[in-house]
Amino acid sequence: MQRIIAAFLCVLMASYAIAADPTYKVKYDGGSISDVKVGTDLHMSLSADRIHFLENGKEIASVPTSAVTEISYGQDVHRRVGAAIGLAVVSFGIGALMALTKSKKHFVGVTWDDAGKKGGLAMQCDKNEYRGILAGLEGVTGKKAVDSDAMTVKN
Repeated sequence: MQRIIAAFLCVLMASYAIAADPTYKVKYDGGSISDVKVGTDLHMSLSADRIHFLENGKEIASVPTSAVTEISYGQDVHRRVGAAIGLAVVSFGIGALMALTKSKKHFVGVTWDDAGKKGGLAMQCDKNEYRGILAGLEGVTGKKAVDSDAMTVKN
């Protein structure tokens, strides 16, 4: 009897996980959502027809996937100078080695045009989740993400 109950619970949990919309933690980095400050932690939820942005469980924006015009990706690479200075106080050698390391921040941008109502936002993503976010956005919108680092701007 215990095995039957355990098997039932496993099937129930697996079906719940498959049915749930994927949700990602992101950090708002700017855009057309007026009530949100830069640096605010958000949750982005993807469904087949909408992209939802939530702050503390409250929906602050919802974009139809058919309205998305572009998905972009970029990185910000910088040296860890502050951490190197802090470690140099303890040990100069470790601080010098730390100054040689680099840190990357991953940014994903989404722009949309919902019946003349244009908007967009940039969000900072976790290094372990940005690929999943890009794949999810590409999957629900049908748009291919553009690598903004590879784009060249000519004046």
